[in-house]
Amino acid sequence: MSGDPSKQLVRLTQAQLDEAVRLHALFRESRGGHRAVLVGHDLSGLSMVGGDMSHADFTGSSFFGADLRGSRFDCATLFACDFRQANLENAGMARADLRGCFFAGAIMVGANLFEADLRPGAHVTRDKTGEFKPVVPQDRPGTASEAGFTGADLTNASLAGAVAMKTDFSEAIMRGCKLVRAHVRGANFTGSNLQGADFAQADTRDACFRHAVITGATFEYTNMAGADLRDALSDKPNGRLLGELDVGLDELLRLHRQFIESCGAAGAALDLSGFDLRNAGRLAGACLTMLTAENAVFYGLDLSRAALQAARCAGADFRDCRFDGADMRGIMLSGAMLNGASLQGADLRALVIDDTRRMPSELSGASLRHANLRGADLRGVCLTGADLSFADLAGADVAGTER
Repeated sequence: MSGDPSKQLVRLTQAQLDEAVRLHALFRESRGGHRAVLVGHDLSGLSMVGGDMSHADFTGSSFFGADLRGSRFDCATLFACDFRQANLENAGMARADLRGCFFAGAIMVGANLFEADLRPGAHVTRDKTGEFKPVVPQDRPGTASEAGFTGADLTNASLAGAVAMKTDFSEAIMRGCKLVRAHVRGANFTGSNLQGADFAQADTRDACFRHAVITGATFEYTNMAGADLRDALSDKPNGRLLGELDVGLDELLRLHRQFIESCGAAGAALDLSGFDLRNAGRLAGACLTMLTAENAVFYGLDLSRAALQAARCAGADFRDCRFDGADMRGIMLSGAMLNGASLQGADLRALVIDDTRRMPSELSGASLRHANLRGADLRGVCLTGADLSFADLAGADVAGTER
């Protein structure tokens, strides 16, 4: 605890951090130097790529937006540190003290958190009147301040044996995450992608998995008493199956194309509302113009270069789908889920019907967290209430979008 709650973090320069890393390495090799004790320091935006700070003490320090790729913090004391928007790709945090840390928006692909302590915690200080108050990280515009892994990328990360009770993993990307024997009782996995995650022998009692993707996840000998799995997308069908129909999908697509090309004089319009289409196979380049597929599940399908003009897909699940180069003019995607979807170069402009009528694309209330929208044409799209957290909009044309 510090005596002054208003005391600012001590700012380090890149040169000072490099020197601290060098001296810490000498200390660990028993060649002089000294252990890094950087309590209450500001390292935001600095680089420590490949640095080994195992067993160091960074209590209450800020790594906001820092480049920490391949760095090692094994057994380090990182209590109440701010790692928001930091790049921790392939970083090592085995057995580290991560209680009360802030990881919102951090990149943690391949990070190793084996037996790390991720329990909630608070950095407490005493003000001038003797009152104890929690210390929170510096507010930054547009940045979440909750402790936890909200929106973090933990793809293939190892949390085996980790203690993360009541930790917030909501909307995190945790594909292939190792949570064997992890203690995640009461944790919040709402909306997270846990495809292929391993929860074998884990304690997930009272955890919340609402709207999470748990396809291919392992729950062998997992204690799931009281866990909330409502609306989770598992390997079980989530809607009607195409096998229930008398006609195969290829024939349905042929009839739909005939319907479109004849302006309704022949064929039949395709309505897949409420169907689970995950086993539909490749739909790249398909003619899906004016498709109706409200509340359908397309999770993980390839729809690149597909014709989706004026398609009605409100409430559909397009998470992790590919729409690269697709024609999506005038599409209706209100309330749809497109987290992690790729829409590189997709055309979502308004569909021009004639000289007086235009049909704008509708994405109000849609979720596009972590979506790839590089080079997409979003001119005039209605995005009212849409969630674009962590979406990549590089090169996208957003002129006239309605937010």
